[in-house]
Amino acid sequence: MAPTTIPTIPIPIPTPAPAPIWWREAVVYQVYVPSFADSDGDGIGDLRGLTDRLDHLAGLGVDALWLTPFYPSPWADGGYDVSDYRDVDPRHGTLDDFRELVTRAHALDLKLIVDIVPNHCSDQHPWFVEALASPPGSRARDRFIFRDGQGPDGSLPPADWQSKFGGGAWTRVPDGQWYMHIFSAEQPDLNWENAEVLADFQDTLRFWLDLGVDGFRVDVAHGLRKDLAPPLRNTNGRDSAPLNSPPQGTDHPFWDRDEVHEIYRAWRKIIDTYDPPRIAVAEAGVSAARLPLYTRPDELHQAFNFFFLRCPWTADDLRQVINTSLTDAHLVGTLPTWVLSNHDVVRHRSRYGLPQGTDLTKWLATDGTAPTPDDTQGRTRARAAALLTLALPGSAYLYQGEELGLPEVADLPPHALRDPMWERTGHTLKGRDGCRVPLPWTRSGPSYGFGPSGSWLPQPDNWGDHAVQAQQGRPGSFLELYRTALTLRRRFRGDETFAWLHSHDGGLAFRKGGLECRVNLSARPLPLPTATPVLLASGPLEDGTLAPDTAVWTASAHP
Repeated sequence: MAPTTIPTIPIPIPTPAPAPIWWREAVVYQVYVPSFADSDGDGIGDLRGLTDRLDHLAGLGVDALWLTPFYPSPWADGGYDVSDYRDVDPRHGTLDDFRELVTRAHALDLKLIVDIVPNHCSDQHPWFVEALASPPGSRARDRFIFRDGQGPDGSLPPADWQSKFGGGAWTRVPDGQWYMHIFSAEQPDLNWENAEVLADFQDTLRFWLDLGVDGFRVDVAHGLRKDLAPPLRNTNGRDSAPLNSPPQGTDHPFWDRDEVHEIYRAWRKIIDTYDPPRIAVAEAGVSAARLPLYTRPDELHQAFNFFFLRCPWTADDLRQVINTSLTDAHLVGTLPTWVLSNHDVVRHRSRYGLPQGTDLTKWLATDGTAPTPDDTQGRTRARAAALLTLALPGSAYLYQGEELGLPEVADLPPHALRDPMWERTGHTLKGRDGCRVPLPWTRSGPSYGFGPSGSWLPQPDNWGDHAVQAQQGRPGSFLELYRTALTLRRRFRGDETFAWLHSHDGGLAFRKGGLECRVNLSARPLPLPTATPVLLASGPLEDGTLAPDTAVWTASAHP
């Protein structure tokens, strides 16, 4: 059969500026702090545990770490309900532990990015405690979004806004007013039209920058500004999309409002005063057309690419997402990010083992049994996806454990679930705990090396089979595939030119600088070019062909 080809389409990418811009092609490793490593035996990951394991990350070959929140928190939402933005939760350590982590990471040439959670705080934050004790219309309440209810006695919410965790986005307080929370009731939204809120977060940025952090991941970056002009507008269901999904329609009353960019322009001015250069990356669940607005030259540096994460495993879909991502990033002089998993989604090894279009919330409700994942397919595709992701121009964000090929733990028992979605949806949505199960470091032990005792979420009986110890030095393991890929990737950094190459139907082929990547997304073997030096493959190569769901890196004959 004659191959179906696509034309070579070069996509121009800006040449990096002479100053070192480390994030343009960095590999950033996400550390979900409670689940990475526990040093003190309380079953919860901490900063000392992370510091003790930094050699693993340096040896893996990543450039930077992104830490999820480790600030004081009641833990209504895994630390994303912050009660003090400038300290460390005792469960995770102390500020001195953080200083030691920064020092050790920098000694290993690892950058450190921390989460900042500006949309909402904890209901135990001193500001909110003061707001509840203060009357309507007070200065304390103006830091938040308090409104009178509707109806003759104010017993109806001020608007029909819905929480991302299920149920309404309004909770009534004893004096009759209501406060807004996009997420759980324990996470009241801050009022970003309040000058005190703006100033306090700018001080928080400076606090962590002065301690040596190299950047910030901005949680819910598209949600800070709301249309609060009375009367509040109803959304009529337009705010019911899943986490990280674009809002429906335009001019939404609390998602992706133009006014939010004023905040980031002010933040960028602060960040740019620090040397060496620092970074801010947006978690913005917006449309592809709107995403580049967050990374304009005077705003944030990067934005997460959830379109790539959600993309179906087909050549046509991936080609379209890659093209759009590169082209849109080029418009504002940056490069895309590429991400396959994070702490909010089902791990991609399990996703890739399920039929396309599977409703993952319903699948989790069956403890991952209906449908039963094809783990061989999931494993094979996850390995190929790793090489695809790491070959593309831009930054790659890895989620802890993907270098071990961890699957989703879909069968966590109900009594173990900690995600607020579980309670707020009346025990119908299990939420995100299955991707947050603590890492296995050793083949055996009370928590497979995670800590000296148990773990805050139960680990499966076979978790040790995935452990670092079990994969270390083992040819063909996930860990060694990632280590080799990250080592090779460094050789090809700096040249950001990208071009699609001729490919057979069902395959992808492209050149990034001197590296060529080919991926077979079809159900049949595809021929490989002859006399091309193979650098790395995600699976066996036989008889000059690329097996289904396999990727290969070769040295380009046209660097």
